[in-house]
Amino acid sequence: MNYEIQGGSFPVVVCTVDANETMITEGGGMSWMTPNMVMATSSNGGLGKMLGRMVTKESLFQNNYTAQGGPGMIAFASSLPGEIMALEIGPGKDYVCQKSSFLASTSGVELSTFFQKKLGAGFFGGEGFIMQKLSGNGVAFVEIDGSAIRYNLQPGQQLIVDTGHVVLMSSTCQMDVQMVKGVKNVLFGGEGLFNTVVTGPGEVIMQTMPVPKLAGAIQPYIITQGK
Repeated sequence: MNYEIQGGSFPVVVCTVDANETMITEGGGMSWMTPNMVMATSSNGGLGKMLGRMVTKESLFQNNYTAQGGPGMIAFASSLPGEIMALEIGPGKDYVCQKSSFLASTSGVELSTFFQKKLGAGFFGGEGFIMQKLSGNGVAFVEIDGSAIRYNLQPGQQLIVDTGHVVLMSSTCQMDVQMVKGVKNVLFGGEGLFNTVVTGPGEVIMQTMPVPKLAGAIQPYIITQGK
């Protein structure tokens, strides 16, 4: 499979696949394709995987698109302003990502449910108790809200992150929460009560404009227009 990410703030990844090669996406993920790309809807893992995708706000079923009779082309477009990032998945290169960030992948990539080991990180960290894990072998494409900023953390190295900015991290990283210190900071600082703490080793990808913050930024203008 060869791919090219095109577009600006609303990107699309255009994949060129060989005959009999398959791409996987969530329901409604396909944007356009050549006529020889044949769709087959599947649970891709049975009832357990279906329920896992449900709690991560993904479709119960996934669509497999396979090129028949020769090479084919299929495109997957981003649903919001931001970036599309390609991830090389393989042994020792598993990733944990936020819910609904998965866009598409080659057939060797497995999308599963990941549960935060520390309850505090799940309930107060903003990234959620239930996330997604990408493992197996192949290439996966994920959606980034805004722009992607990449860090490589050494063992024990930490980043303190505001709610919602962690889009994905290596499965070797740990996530926890830290309460903002100081009553005045909590009441008047505007940063909320908790921050997310990510500890290495591993790769961490930040997103500059999480959807909730984007919605909050445009909400006053929507209300004004409604009046």
